[in-house]
Amino acid sequence: MARYIGPRIKRCRSFGVVLPGLTTKTTLRRPFAPGQHGAKRRRRDSDYRTRLVEKQKLRYHYGILEKQFVRYVSNASKLRGPTGENLVRLLESRLDSVVWRLGLAATIPAARQLVVHGHIKVNGKRVDRPSFQVTVGVEISVAEKSRAKPFVAAALEMSASRARPAFLEFDPAKATGKMLVAPGRADTPFDVNTQAVVEFYSQKL
Repeated sequence: MARYIGPRIKRCRSFGVVLPGLTTKTTLRRPFAPGQHGAKRRRRDSDYRTRLVEKQKLRYHYGILEKQFVRYVSNASKLRGPTGENLVRLLESRLDSVVWRLGLAATIPAARQLVVHGHIKVNGKRVDRPSFQVTVGVEISVAEKSRAKPFVAAALEMSASRARPAFLEFDPAKATGKMLVAPGRADTPFDVNTQAVVEFYSQKL
């Protein structure tokens, strides 16, 4: 299965929540399931479906394939502390997610494109791997040559007014940012039950 490139709002409607990493929309104009009978459908959610939806929300928000997501959950379970907290920290520390949270891109797919095309540097060195794990104190910057490109210049101008999470700082004038502290479960930009995600994989790991 390739990365999801289908209708994004339709996917958000199926989950009943806007995934900010997937779309720039802030609300769902039609807050019910897609399809001809979506508004009339009454479905009792089983425990399995509840856990599946929570897992899928994280997957689609961060743009991660199932096999890769399983590795994140497995790695999170091996770290000290609650698995759900560790999972959020690993996902929020991905370079494409950090670039998006700094305000340099409208969505995570757009941030991933910036990274893959070599516009982002980590501690002064170009990194083109979206899954790169950013750690506390590491400097994230836009490459000097890239700042003159119209779409990058526009992103830097817009980033000055973008709200950023408390675990990050960014200087639009210098086009550099830094992770101040490790992100936690409260830093996810939408409601998600991480415990349900852990329970979904509890018998698979």
